[in-house]
Amino acid sequence: MIADNKPVIMTAVMGKQDLAWADALRRKYYPVERNVLPAHITLFHHLPPQALDEIKQAVKDMTRYNAPPVTSLQRLIHLGSGVAYQLHSPDLLAMRMELADRFHGLLVAQDQQTPRLHVTVQNKVSAKEAKALMTKLSLEFEPRPFQIKGLALHHYMDGPWQSIGEWPFRG
Repeated sequence: MIADNKPVIMTAVMGKQDLAWADALRRKYYPVERNVLPAHITLFHHLPPQALDEIKQAVKDMTRYNAPPVTSLQRLIHLGSGVAYQLHSPDLLAMRMELADRFHGLLVAQDQQTPRLHVTVQNKVSAKEAKALMTKLSLEFEPRPFQIKGLALHHYMDGPWQSIGEWPFRG
């Protein structure tokens, strides 16, 4: 499928071990028929594809001049119909705000808000099932460092995503 007219999604790239951990939880608890993506941290949900060159340049600039942001796994959050792990990263939020300023006029309403950085491991289940998982995961949860190693862009392909590229932090 041609992706030229598909929205662009920006994510933070997790370190290898943290991605393996989060994705294993997602495969275990996310409804199989709905789990078409690996675990991810969405920074922008819907950037216009016609601005892709500008978006790529912004990502390249951001990763070239910044070190990996200090990030920690902060707590579990109940999504109503799922469960996620909230991340604490003032550095990543500051980078995201700088990108939002640079993308002024390109952002949909959802992307104009300050995001709650998180990794979803369960969604689209009953409230009862989500509450049970929240209770189970809470028993073993401890805040800890979490690695963010770069930024990535993807085309939204009406479900799965098509990778555009990934850029590591080098600053």
